[in-house]
Amino acid sequence: MRYSTSSNFLRLLLIHILAVAPLWLTAQENTHLLSVDELFRLGTENSLQLKKSKLQEVIYNDQKKSAYTDRLPDIQVGASAGISHPVRPETPDWSQNYNISLTQPLYQGGRIQAKIHQAELKEQIAALTSADNEAEIKLVLLQQYMTLFSYYKQREVLARNIEESEHRLKDIRRMKKEGIVTRNDEIRSELQLTNDRLAYQEADNSISIASQQLDILLGLDESQLIAPDTTLLYTAVSVSDYDTYVQLAYNNYPGMQIVRQQTLLAENDIRLTKANYLPSLSLHAGNTLARPLSTTLADMYNNNWNIGLSLSYNLSSLYQNKHKMHEARQTVQLQKYAEELLMQNVRIQIRTAYTRHKEALNRIEALKLSVSQAEENYRIVQNRYLNQLSILTDLLDASSVRLDAELQLTVARTQAIYTYYELQRTCGML
Repeated sequence: MRYSTSSNFLRLLLIHILAVAPLWLTAQENTHLLSVDELFRLGTENSLQLKKSKLQEVIYNDQKKSAYTDRLPDIQVGASAGISHPVRPETPDWSQNYNISLTQPLYQGGRIQAKIHQAELKEQIAALTSADNEAEIKLVLLQQYMTLFSYYKQREVLARNIEESEHRLKDIRRMKKEGIVTRNDEIRSELQLTNDRLAYQEADNSISIASQQLDILLGLDESQLIAPDTTLLYTAVSVSDYDTYVQLAYNNYPGMQIVRQQTLLAENDIRLTKANYLPSLSLHAGNTLARPLSTTLADMYNNNWNIGLSLSYNLSSLYQNKHKMHEARQTVQLQKYAEELLMQNVRIQIRTAYTRHKEALNRIEALKLSVSQAEENYRIVQNRYLNQLSILTDLLDASSVRLDAELQLTVARTQAIYTYYELQRTCGML
């Protein structure tokens, strides 16, 4: 009788494996193993926000090139022709005028150079903004990537729980037939198995949803399941001290460099405003070829060349520029305050990420022990239940404690990875 039961069980198990295998193979074929490096590469390549930032860099680069052309001479050509109504018969009926003029700025009070510097600063700010956006995008992608770790671990643990619940239910049904346990234990075990299966389905759906979100952001096929690189959770990373991270942030954090460039931009605006107080000097030259002669109206061409210097000074700037100068100086002071405020915020962000990272590392060590203890506790309670030395509630509680400990350990591992990259992002190293 025992042999027949075992044979039936093996036959049913084989049928179940053959039925599930095609689905499992299909899922494996449609799964994309994604490393962190590939996550960052695809994420930055397909980010619309980053494309927008890069396009802004191109625009500011064009503005810089335009600013450089202000140092070049201004060249104009002209021509005119028309029919006249002569008073005297010898006056020509057709008049012509051709001219060319050139103006070369020699001194503009530093205005041209200040505009060039302004364009260069704006281009640098655009490049830093792109770098800052890229780091932020990577951090957001990493957060979703870490969430996938939790979902996969949850599904893995629940799959094991389902398998154990099925074995436990068989044992309970056998023990019920033998009169050892009551129907209540069988019902409780069936309910637990149903809950585990529902939770497994929810975890599986969460994996599909999170994968689709990443697929869209990374430009991949939306039907692909993303499988994270599990080796990342066990990769040892070196951690520096707090002061080192602060100094790195002051030197490399894009946000810090942006606010410094904005301060330089405000100081450059002072130079632009001061230029209005200074005179302008330029060299001009020209040639005019006209017919007829303007003095006698004879049918002859007059070719006139001229060259000289032009000096001008805007007297109205003495009273129009006063408030602009005050505004420019206050803007510089405003930017310096913004820089100091950002330095404070950077220290707060680094302290938070640094503390959370250390906290996650400590939690990993503590939860490793908790998982081991939960495993041992479950084994003991299971043996006690099978020997009728404990009730089913104790066994289900032990199973729940073990599940919770394993999930907490995974969360701690993902948190340690995330806080490490968060530190790198705040320091401008991501």
